Amino acid sequence: MRLSNIERDQLNPEQNAVLKSIENGPRGNGRQGIGMIGPFGVFVRSPAVGGSAQALGSAIRFNSSLAENIKEVAICTVGAHFHSKFEFAAHRRLAVQAGVDENLLDQLRDTGQATFKDKEATAHQVAFELLNEHQITDATYAQGVSHFSENGMIELVATVGYYCLISLTLNAFQIPLEADMTDPFPED
Repeated sequence: MRLSNIERDQLNPEQNAVLKSIENGPRGNGRQGIGMIGPFGVFVRSPAVGGSAQALGSAIRFNSSLAENIKEVAICTVGAHFHSKFEFAAHRRLAVQAGVDENLLDQLRDTGQATFKDKEATAHQVAFELLNEHQITDATYAQGVSHFSENGMIELVATVGYYCLISLTLNAFQIPLEADMTDPFPED
């Protein structure tokens, strides 16, 4: 990790407020310590940006109209694209819990693409096109609106964008995996 070590008792009041917001929100559910790992440990250090970023992430993860499997396919597509070890490892677990096929997640990890079906395929295609072409085709957009509505497409695009921020943050600061995570990209 590139950031200097910081302990909870070293946080200033603004940093502590971000930490409490993470730990007492839907991510932490009162669990102490969650606010100091992964991207949250970065956000805590920079409360002006981190507080807003974690609030946006909370809205995307917990207040979206999108089904969990749809969000997780998009998030894992982003994590695989950036080879973001922490991101992919954390969200692969959540994707499996949401019913996404483990073999397809392995395929995504290994190749950057997977043969998802139905709405999951559309979520993957939207994310894949945004990441690789920086836009989406009219056909993909129409399919997305058909599956998710205009509001759902806004949420899906926001999900992809937010997890680009997360993946780049994790990679830039070389945030390590937690002990219970398996490295999805050991060659990196």
